[in-house]
Amino acid sequence: MLSKKKSRVITVDECRYRWVISPASGYVVFVAESANDPARKVEVYIGSGINQMWLEFPSVDGLNLKVITPKDAAAIIRQALKLGWIPDERGAPFVFDYHEDGSISRRQV
Repeated sequence: MLSKKKSRVITVDECRYRWVISPASGYVVFVAESANDPARKVEVYIGSGINQMWLEFPSVDGLNLKVITPKDAAAIIRQALKLGWIPDERGAPFVFDYHEDGSISRRQV
């Protein structure tokens, strides 16, 4: 269950979701779940140099500093739902990779 203090709420097609961005090495991870009955999360790995920015500043021209906006969050949630994520079904997280064109695809393990 995502922390209510550290996450944001968004309504997508009349359903409420809670979402957060978490740092990871070479990535940021978008995590979302149902705000009403959290069961299965969706995780989307987004290539980003945001963590490296602190080391490279002020030479950050070559870094990918992708920022996830609420509009992006809604688009990711809609795509995940179309690709089979059922937020109120219990189970392991659905894991995706984010592409530069804004699309997502299931992550190959």
